[in-house]
Amino acid sequence: MERQPALDLLRVIAIIGVIAIHVFGAIVGNPDVRGSATWWAAVAIDLGFVWVVPMFVLVSGALLLTSRAQDSGPGHFYRKRLLRLGPAFVFWQVFYLWVVRAGMSGQELPLGTVVQLLADGTPYTHLYFLWLIVGLYAVAPVIWPFLRDGDRRRGLALAGVLLLVTALAYTTAAVLTWGGVTRTLQLSAFTQWLPYVGYFVAGFALSGIVLRRSRALIALAVAAIVLAGIVWEYGAAEPGTALRAILPVGYTSLPTMIATVCLFLAVVGLAAAWRPKPAVRRALVTLSDASFGVFLVHFVVLVGLRLLIPAFVPADRSLPIALLLWILVVVISFAIAIAARRVPFVRRVF
Repeated sequence: MERQPALDLLRVIAIIGVIAIHVFGAIVGNPDVRGSATWWAAVAIDLGFVWVVPMFVLVSGALLLTSRAQDSGPGHFYRKRLLRLGPAFVFWQVFYLWVVRAGMSGQELPLGTVVQLLADGTPYTHLYFLWLIVGLYAVAPVIWPFLRDGDRRRGLALAGVLLLVTALAYTTAAVLTWGGVTRTLQLSAFTQWLPYVGYFVAGFALSGIVLRRSRALIALAVAAIVLAGIVWEYGAAEPGTALRAILPVGYTSLPTMIATVCLFLAVVGLAAAWRPKPAVRRALVTLSDASFGVFLVHFVVLVGLRLLIPAFVPADRSLPIALLLWILVVVISFAIAIAARRVPFVRRVF
């Protein structure tokens, strides 16, 4: 099957957005600048990219819930994914626990803390995604026969039900908590994938839909309006208010689901007739293939730059410094990932 430039483009934009969330989140979480123009700009960037993790999952569903990936049988599928993901899954959890947490950040890691972090699937901020992907890989061959034996409407119906149930679960917990009955949905390493299975199935259901340019532009406009609403809600409505309870801000909220689906359809539709020149195509493929490695390595680059260069210390209150830090982390992380993928054995963890 020929690679789709739209999916490669989405992966590249999404990983740049992930890095933005982790850089500008420091400003968003800084109470000293809350309400300022700097804070609002950071909120717009951070929450404007709230769709990126769901998009990674949606694109994965489009690529993995296919005859090409599944029809050789579950055994072949699992072996291939284990060889691809296994080394990175083990290496980066050990690396971030002992090199980044203990070595670079000076955190004490008694055995109980390590066990808790691993049990929660959060050995570091972003590594829950490894557990999420492993869970989706595990259920993909189980889901596939149901999707394969039906038409696209079956996939759309299943994706819609799963996404709606997920949104209702989180909204119900938030509304009950707002009403005085505390309810939290706590995920563990073994359940990180559950809130995202709807996005995964949606990747299959939407992958064959190509909107005409006019409709793709409408989908893009809808996504922009919804994202603007998310940014406004986060900035204007305090946590614990009715609005934040009814429409929680996060990867699994209904507005984020709408924005993610619309962006996927918009980019696929607008890029349908795009035939990039060979050099551009090669560059896009290289960047797309490196995106997983960038996801894994970018946090150590971010922490390292903050530790080694004092000028980046104010990145939690200065927008220009945060912008420069974002650009550097993106460039350095891509350079590391692309170079590492060319080195035998090392490429196994990128």
